[in-house]
Amino acid sequence: MVGDVTLLRPFWLLVLPGIALLALWLWRCGAGAAAWQRAARPELLVAMTALGRVTPAAGRMPLWVALSLPVIIVIALAGPAVERRDAPAFRNLDGVLFVVDVSEGVTGSEDWPDLQMTARFALGALGSRPGGLIVYAGDAYEVVDMTGDLRELGQTLSLLEAGTVPDPGARPDRALMLAAHVLRGAEVIAGDVLVFTDGSGLGPETLRAATELKAAGARLSFVALRDVSPQMQSHAALTGGQVFGADEVNALTDWLAQSARPRLERQGYPLLFWHDLGRYLLAFGLLPLLWLFRRGAA
Repeated sequence: MVGDVTLLRPFWLLVLPGIALLALWLWRCGAGAAAWQRAARPELLVAMTALGRVTPAAGRMPLWVALSLPVIIVIALAGPAVERRDAPAFRNLDGVLFVVDVSEGVTGSEDWPDLQMTARFALGALGSRPGGLIVYAGDAYEVVDMTGDLRELGQTLSLLEAGTVPDPGARPDRALMLAAHVLRGAEVIAGDVLVFTDGSGLGPETLRAATELKAAGARLSFVALRDVSPQMQSHAALTGGQVFGADEVNALTDWLAQSARPRLERQGYPLLFWHDLGRYLLAFGLLPLLWLFRRGAA
């Protein structure tokens, strides 16, 4: 690593000493008129040049042109790269979908502001991961699709209140089915579904939805409004998720911040965090070739 640049395939640099030795050998052997200058007297060389028998370059590509191209190619193959954890091009690899219960039993609780604040803190721990928002009561609705604009998502979270979803009741099964649909549409390969709820409505139907989330590569986790219920723990255990209380803000944010990169590495995508610049460096290799197009270079 040099500064902020890392070589992904540094073993290619072992070719450079060979190119240097080749350059030294060619320089000592001479090329074009250099060989004539050693073999002929100066006045004879002037006469031969005047007759057109000898030209200074002898129609050959200069040494620097011949060797700069392989040097550039070798450096490009070495893979100079910069770390791009915040690269928007990777936004669909790993995302977090917030599913918020806005039924009357949750939004009417005195603990509702704390749950809302916990969601805001969790959002701040996503880093470069995209986020989305689903709200539910008697039915489920997608409020914000998977996006990298976490500021907008946070503003929307702060506006949730009683009556956001007019349908009475609590149907988390519909919310989880909708979450699976959103993750598939966003092509998320390692998603998290984080449900903020008091646990109402969890049962066999939500377990089936959790199984579908697991099949899609997502983990189901919960943030409990009050006490953590056995249903929350069983759902989370099924998918490899976690359960947190509304007051466990630090544990929740640490888990979100630390879980993204290891999950991608275990799935075999370690280089997605690096932006390989070698392909762009190859474009500079075309510059020496421009010498071929100058007059008299052929």
